[in-house]
Amino acid sequence: MVSRLCRLVIAAVVLLAAGCSDSADDARPEASAPTGGSAASADRDAPSSPSGTPAPPVTSGPTTVPETSAPAATSTPTRERPHPVSLPALMEREYDGRGLELGDVIEETDAYTRYEVSYRSGELTISGIMNVPAGDGPFPVLILAHGYIDPEIYTTGRGLAREQDYLARQGYAVLHTDYRNHAGSDDDPDNEVRLRLGYTADVIDAVLAVRESSSPYLDGDRVGLLGRSMGGGVVLNALVVEPGLVDAAVIYASVSSDTVDNFDMWIRGEPERGELTEQIIDAYGAPEDNPQFWRNVSPRTFFDRVTEPVLIHHGTADDTCPIDWAYETRDALDEAGAEVTLEVYDGEQHAFEPQWQESIERTAAFFDDHL
Repeated sequence: MVSRLCRLVIAAVVLLAAGCSDSADDARPEASAPTGGSAASADRDAPSSPSGTPAPPVTSGPTTVPETSAPAATSTPTRERPHPVSLPALMEREYDGRGLELGDVIEETDAYTRYEVSYRSGELTISGIMNVPAGDGPFPVLILAHGYIDPEIYTTGRGLAREQDYLARQGYAVLHTDYRNHAGSDDDPDNEVRLRLGYTADVIDAVLAVRESSSPYLDGDRVGLLGRSMGGGVVLNALVVEPGLVDAAVIYASVSSDTVDNFDMWIRGEPERGELTEQIIDAYGAPEDNPQFWRNVSPRTFFDRVTEPVLIHHGTADDTCPIDWAYETRDALDEAGAEVTLEVYDGEQHAFEPQWQESIERTAAFFDDHL
């Protein structure tokens, strides 16, 4: 354990010193943006930061970049701080997810009760739903990270409906986070230009809120993550930012673990998103001009930090998130020493319809083995 920790600390220092300058949920595929997203669709979220203004640090709430002055002369070398919009910056943060509260009952079934929930992610309150199985508990907990759905039409708990129901019926308490800027969550107006890295903080804080909760229904010592499409990218981010955060993770039809792929497909690759493209390039530089920045917002760069077993589901006919992305993520995780399994579904598309039942049974068995 000490040796592993030392290696992680040394790796982080080297990376930072090297130079630091983000369905079936709906009836249609989800739309996306860097650090996780999925299909292009008519549903679009609007950019929110003025063009040409450097984005503020990734925090749990809206902030501005503090003014800095030149450091005083010193004979002691100082380490360069990571770019405030980067995974290394998220690694340096302290997370304090807390205040998990069960609200109104939305639905009661024969197998579980569905509640509105909220929790704290730094300065923000994040909404969501939780399915609590019938019985006394405590139950192992799964945190679900949904794919892109336009925040303008999103309603609490929307997305991953089949997974929420099935996994609760298998005896898991299921917390589906809405993320910031969705449903009843607080707003973070700079989240888009910050490549949606705020969603990663919200998922990490959801796990910590569960672990901190005194609810007799929740076993905070047994927690897993599941993300789909954009949410798959969010889960990969969380795994590299906070090693040991959960016991196991599953991703479905995920975006690329190289954020440049996502940026090129759903931001720079779509003329109607020209304003957001300009904002991002003005703030950070294009991938070809500032590759170090883009490496530091890509989870693949830091896969040597992943400590949890990972199960990937992907279909060969996915024309939203190409199957090659899944192979590349699998190979990079494997090369970095992570425990990873890729299940490939011949002919399956992004929405996972014909072979979804097989995939969810594999998912439940995977969590049963590791939680």
